[in-house]
Amino acid sequence: MIRTLLADDHGVVRSGIKSLLESEGDIQVIVEAENGEEALQQIEKLTPELAILDVRMPIMSGLEVTEQLRKSGLSTKVLILSMHDDEDYVLQAIESGASGYLLKGSSKEEFLKAVRTVHRGEKYFSADVARVFIDSYLNVKKQSTPAAQAEAQDYELTKREKQILQLLTDGVGNKEIAERLNKSVRTIETHRFNIMKKLDVNNVVELLKKVEEDKGLKEFLAQ
Repeated sequence: MIRTLLADDHGVVRSGIKSLLESEGDIQVIVEAENGEEALQQIEKLTPELAILDVRMPIMSGLEVTEQLRKSGLSTKVLILSMHDDEDYVLQAIESGASGYLLKGSSKEEFLKAVRTVHRGEKYFSADVARVFIDSYLNVKKQSTPAAQAEAQDYELTKREKQILQLLTDGVGNKEIAERLNKSVRTIETHRFNIMKKLDVNNVVELLKKVEEDKGLKEFLAQ
């Protein structure tokens, strides 16, 4: 029996996933959580074999929970379930220690295959997510050339974060950025939060001021 924690901030979604899992006979949802903090507490208390985590949840995200589990050394394996196939989300999930990443639009068959694959200790990523790895690898190869290394200054920003920061400095708002990049406003807000965290500023005003005053950062964005 695969003892599973299911965490999603939408009750209807949790109910549907739980019904699907428990109809299989070899999967038992032993506990549910509606936010990341609750999920982490229940995992530490009950040590389920598998945790299925929504990437976006209140208080703590699925990625933050995964990172905490990795640091704690608990054996619970993590399968991230998300609507987002952004490079940033996928790569952060892997760096945090997730064993799988599946899009919410996946079929029932693929979802169950992912659950069992991750439970066995293997990795599982849907085809759309796997393409992100390929694109990221090719981008890293391109940036590793001597010419690129000579030009680039490392501000720890991903390609998407750099793109969004460029738009923010041009005075483009979150809603318009979301429309241009074909992403949700919530996704853009998450990227903006990560940018501010990496550049050690507390708000957009400080962020724009840093870009204006930091010559190196301004040159980095112009590349």
